Amino acid sequence: MPIRKLKEFLDERHIKYVTIRHSSAYTAQQIAASAHIPGKMLAKTVMIKVDGRMCMAVLPASYLIDFDLLKQMLGCKKVELAHEQDFKNIFPQCEVGAMPPFGNLYNLEVYVAESLVEDDDIVFNAGTHTELLMLSYEDFHNLVEPVTLKFTHKSYA
Repeated sequence: MPIRKLKEFLDERHIKYVTIRHSSAYTAQQIAASAHIPGKMLAKTVMIKVDGRMCMAVLPASYLIDFDLLKQMLGCKKVELAHEQDFKNIFPQCEVGAMPPFGNLYNLEVYVAESLVEDDDIVFNAGTHTELLMLSYEDFHNLVEPVTLKFTHKSYA
């Protein structure tokens, strides 16, 4: 979903948001630094497979997925990181790795890390490596209806 369509989706629902432009950056930590946003406030979208089904995991940029914990929380047999070739066709108009966390618009389940809901706002890639959107976490939650779980730990890298 290109940024224009995402903004139209939000505008149609009267959702207030802020657009943040930044220089090209590709890792969540680089994006946070480039946009002058705390790593915990920036949400990264990680594509995962849960028992073979493509899903989204959304977590703070400064955190990592604990796959064993996520598997336990979901009560499934297998949770693994998806490979780019597994999902690039799902998001044809987005730059790879810059998918917005609106899995509901792609018929994907969305799992949000408990550590992300502590902030009032959520900031995320808007389909490109140079633009972010910020909106209230409450609005994001109401639009996406993600499942909130504890499945992360802080990165100390």
